[in-house]
Amino acid sequence: MGTLYIVATPIGNLEDITLRALRILREVRLIAAEDTRHTRILLDHYQINTPCISYHEHNKLTRRDEILAALNSGDVALVSDAGTPAIADPGQELVQACLAAGHTITPVPGPSAPIAALVASGMATDRFAFIGFLPRQQRERRELLQEIADLTLTVICFETPHRLLETLADIDTILGQRQLAVANDLTKRFEAIFRGTAAELLTHFAHQMPRGEFTIVIAGAEVAATRKRDRQRLRTVPPTVDSAVIAAHLQRLRAAGLSGSAAVRQTAQELGVAKNTVYAIWLEIAADETA
Repeated sequence: MGTLYIVATPIGNLEDITLRALRILREVRLIAAEDTRHTRILLDHYQINTPCISYHEHNKLTRRDEILAALNSGDVALVSDAGTPAIADPGQELVQACLAAGHTITPVPGPSAPIAALVASGMATDRFAFIGFLPRQQRERRELLQEIADLTLTVICFETPHRLLETLADIDTILGQRQLAVANDLTKRFEAIFRGTAAELLTHFAHQMPRGEFTIVIAGAEVAATRKRDRQRLRTVPPTVDSAVIAAHLQRLRAAGLSGSAAVRQTAQELGVAKNTVYAIWLEIAADETA
């Protein structure tokens, strides 16, 4: 049984690759790459001639069996276009398939954009969460930002250049005067890290068109402020809440465009009612409307 090596590759600067990673890429019988053309630049630079096939979101189902077959007779390396595979890419599904088939999974650590951005941000590094790419749709994006609003740990996410301004505007609306670090094209020639509030960064990028790849680091909520909000919620929660009040609250949020899960969560928080109680009333509303 072969081993699947999860090999981290440079996120920009080709010098950022370990000696072990180069050795593994030379020794395996096959390299599964997100984009073979992109990976070939790295392989040619280090004169590595190992056969390479594509493995990405659009062919992951057909390629999976081919990779599993290759593992039956040798080792395979999985690489992404940049950084550590299986983070915000379909590599995670391949890892699960290989584990199910009884193959060994071995990480070959190296560059990672979220970690690079975090350690250079100047924000707390003892507790953090990575949430991948933010949703494309504004409503879903705002719901996710609302979910992390009270987290006291640092949050890291990716964003594309054409959605950066919209995302900064949403962060300003939902999170307010939270400190951010926006890392642009890390390790590349024009690497830059911009720091400030979302409003300040909006002003900057309004005059400088966003280009390249962006990693956003968001400071956690202040513990004192979070506890104060919790106390205020407790003081304003009535001892009992009539089901009609809950239903009216849910219907208002639904009319405003919130999804079921978001409406239930917000109602439970604002009225101080258990989520399962609110969810049961939501189901009754949905059943009445479809009856």
